[in-house]
Amino acid sequence: MTKTTTPLSESQVKAWLGDVKDPEIPVISIADLGVLYDVTVDNNEVLVTILPTYSGCPAMDTMQEDIVEHLKQQGVDQVRVVVKNTPAWTTDRITKQGRRQLQAYGIAPPLEKSGQPISCPQCGSTNTTCISQFGSTACKALYRCEDCLEPFDYFKCHV
Repeated sequence: MTKTTTPLSESQVKAWLGDVKDPEIPVISIADLGVLYDVTVDNNEVLVTILPTYSGCPAMDTMQEDIVEHLKQQGVDQVRVVVKNTPAWTTDRITKQGRRQLQAYGIAPPLEKSGQPISCPQCGSTNTTCISQFGSTACKALYRCEDCLEPFDYFKCHV
């Protein structure tokens, strides 16, 4: 890709970063997951701040590399990515589109209101049981639908 010759805008960089996918859930972008916290541009130098979904998230290194690589493909050579732990990431940061993407991928999105039953992403049944508080990653729990008998991940609420 050729170098960027026009001044960069934060909105342009954010739009580009909307194409960077979460390495553990490749159907959702870091923006829709709410991991993308801030973008600042100063003299064509880009600073991207991201929030881990939980302390010690192993995907953060890969996300940082993916961000730098993606922006370099857009012609941005001066990129710095910072992982910030405050404010803490919460599931409230997941966009409505992101929640739909999780559901379509077979992961039950986090509940928007406490007390709601967890629905099976396969058949929609709320007749579900938690099998383990630990799913395929630390931010998910493992559930089973008692109607279709399919196991599925539930993205745990972090508020």
